[in-house]
Amino acid sequence: MYHNPILYADYSDPDVIRVGLDYYMVASSFTYLPGVPLLHSRDLVHWEIINYCVTSLPFEKYNRPSHGSGTWAPSIRFHDGMFYVFVPLPDEGIFVARSADPYGTFELNCLTESRGWIDPCPLWDDDGRAYMVFAYARSRCGIKHRQAVA
Repeated sequence: MYHNPILYADYSDPDVIRVGLDYYMVASSFTYLPGVPLLHSRDLVHWEIINYCVTSLPFEKYNRPSHGSGTWAPSIRFHDGMFYVFVPLPDEGIFVARSADPYGTFELNCLTESRGWIDPCPLWDDDGRAYMVFAYARSRCGIKHRQAVA
C-alpha cells in the first residue's frame, strides 16, 4: 500500500533500473554537489539515498552557482557486474561514473566532449557493442527535437 507522492523531494529526471531484487534510481542534481543522488528500493515505494555518483565536477565554473548548468537527466545501467551512470553536462559533454558497488566510490570520466547533448540512453547490444541515443538542448546548440545515436 502506498500514497502519492512516494518521494517527498524533488528528484528531477529520474531513471530507474532493476538488478536482481533491487531497484536503483538516479536523478538530476544540476550544480548541487555531491551530485546525482543514487537511491535504493526493494519495492519501488520505499526509497533510501545510498550514495552520490558525482562528488565534484572538473570545471572551475562549478566552484560558484551556475544557474542552468550541471548534471541533467542522468541514466543508470548495470552491465557485466558494473554500475554505469551516464551524466550529461549540457555545456561540457557527457560523462560516465562507474562503480562495481553502488555503495562504493564512483569514478567519473568524460565520455565525449560536446555542447547541448542531453538525455543519454545507453544500451549494450547482444554482440557486446555499446550505443547511446541522446537528445539536443536547443538552448546550447540551436538544435531541438532531433534524435542522434553515438
